[in-house]
Parts: sequence; structure tokens; C-alpha cells
Amino acid sequence: MRVRLIALSAVVGAALFHATPALSHHSNVAFEVTKIITVTGVVKEFRWVNPHTWLVLTVDDGKGGKAEWACEGRAPSVLARAGWSKSSLRPGDTVTVDMSPAKDGTNTSLVARVTKADGTILPNAPPPTE
Repeated sequence: MRVRLIALSAVVGAALFHATPALSHHSNVAFEVTKIITVTGVVKEFRWVNPHTWLVLTVDDGKGGKAEWACEGRAPSVLARAGWSKSSLRPGDTVTVDMSPAKDGTNTSLVARVTKADGTILPNAPPPTE
């Protein structure tokens, strides 16, 4: 009886401490997704990282100064299917970004698409499959 209790305790203990993947995701609630603004600037940094890519731009603020925008993109796996790569944007590139701005008025946004200086359009999703 004692051996059974020890064995059962070991099995229950192992089950309780077994790691399982977390199933979580965050929403785009911080952004005005029904509004698109367009900003042209120079790429300061492009981070090809999970769970979201990031594009940091330096733009003219309209007052003779510079402003920095942090633009959240989709996951690298999604953007890769849309034609992007980790070298699609390089520091110093001039780009135009169509984006949904942050609701709090900060210079952060959600990327809708990026147009490079040569006219190449980088969409935020792969084309639909038929």
C-alpha cells in the first residue's frame, strides 16, 4: 500500500510540474486600427524578432526638428510569406510607412505597409491563396 501511495504521489507530482506551452496573444487595442496615417522617414533600426518585428524611423517633425517613430510589425514568419526578409530594410533607407497610430498619441504605430524609395511595396500580409 505504501509503495502505491509513493508511486501515485510521484506521478501526480510529475504531472503538476510538467511544462506546457502557454497559449496567449495580445490584441491591437492600443492602436487606432480603423485609421491609417502615412509617414516618410529614414530607417534607424529594423528588428526581425519574434513575436513582432519593429521598425524605428526618424522623421521630420514639421517644426525643423526630428521625431522618432516605433512601428510594430507582424511576426517574421508572416512577413516572410508576404515577401519580406531580415534585410528588407536597412538603416539609412528612406521609406514611407502607412500605419495605424497609437491611441495615446505617442509616436508608436502598427504597420499596414511599407513603401521603399524605389517603389517596392512591402505589405503586412501574404497574398490570399485560392
